[in-house]
Amino acid sequence: QVQLVESGGGLVQAGGSLRLSCAATRTIFRLDHMGWYRQAPGKQREFVARLTRDGSTNYADSVKGRFTISRDNAKFTVYLQMNSLKPEDTAVYYCNSQGAYNLWGQGTQVTVSS
Repeated sequence: QVQLVESGGGLVQAGGSLRLSCAATRTIFRLDHMGWYRQAPGKQREFVARLTRDGSTNYADSVKGRFTISRDNAKFTVYLQMNSLKPEDTAVYYCNSQGAYNLWGQGTQVTVSS
């Protein structure tokens, strides 16, 4: 079954850090661009970060300079390192692949307390 599996969410104080992981498969990594989105309560899902197959990255303005997306090609895993977290970063974070598969993960909760 082709899927994305996220992990790494949790509760952290403002100013803290978390690293999210998204495990994929060899084929997904070869064919798709990878990204992260988030959805806060009562809000629409929004773009956070994207990493293309050729290594290009782009970020939402709200996370630039604080979040970093990266990948480990040997583990078929994409990461989202989140530093200097703010209460407004609280959301369910979803991993996404775009291209041949267009998949979504199940989501992982990130809660930032003030």
